[in-house]
Amino acid sequence: MNKPERHYLSAAELRALQLTELEMLIEVDRICRKCGIKYNIIAGTALGAVRHGGFIPWDDDADIALLRPEYEKFREACKTELDKSRFYFQDHDTTPGYRWGYGKIRRKGTMFVRQNQEHMPYPQGIFIDIFPTDGVPDIKIIQPLHNLICFLFRKAFYSKVGRLSSKGLSFLVYEFLYLIPENKLYNTFNSFISLNERLFKNSKRVRNLSFPLLGGQKEYGYLREWYTKLSKIKFEGYDFPVMKDLDGYLRFKYGDYMTLPSEENRKVHPVTGLKLIKNLFP
Repeated sequence: MNKPERHYLSAAELRALQLTELEMLIEVDRICRKCGIKYNIIAGTALGAVRHGGFIPWDDDADIALLRPEYEKFREACKTELDKSRFYFQDHDTTPGYRWGYGKIRRKGTMFVRQNQEHMPYPQGIFIDIFPTDGVPDIKIIQPLHNLICFLFRKAFYSKVGRLSSKGLSFLVYEFLYLIPENKLYNTFNSFISLNERLFKNSKRVRNLSFPLLGGQKEYGYLREWYTKLSKIKFEGYDFPVMKDLDGYLRFKYGDYMTLPSEENRKVHPVTGLKLIKNLFP
């Protein structure tokens, strides 16, 4: 079977995509303010707010993070507070076949299918990522083992994609990991989350347990205070919570973050399926 052809977003399509993601950010902010849930924008979304006043011009996603207890509150709040006429929430506990260790809010009436994920058995509308952050052990000697466990969970989750998009040894590894029954993978991961929260809920650093850290990073996570001591920043004309020490966070994550990357290093996700909602904002 031939693989679906990659679609290259036009400038107008990319902007329509970004404005749909902005609509979801506004909805998340509304829910969190109503329910007293603490969250903040992170990664390229935070960088875009500082450097561009909104989305990085070539960026096609948006990211927020919550400490684990706040994430669980948000999951519960979505059951009653999320505008289900426009949006739906997904994570591995609510969506059969979902293979990521973090959540997504998606827009109804849209489609945004990443390359090599065409076979995933759930709706794939335009989304923003909702990252729970969990403690990292403070004891240095334990950190590499903790990171290895996170790595194995990430690869096990990804195996459903990796087995169809990899070759050679990587293909064999993903084929082996894919043999793990999905319910056992989910249950084991949830047990790891619970144990991790009990052991490291007051640790100095945090991370998402199924998302890679920076390449070559000497530390095994981000400062917890970046997710607890917050300020506000304008993003596309709206106020969103962000780290009070935003400069420290961005320098840690990106280095000289105000310098634009070369065009070949401007990350764009390959897409094979796209359906947009246009004219969301005047």
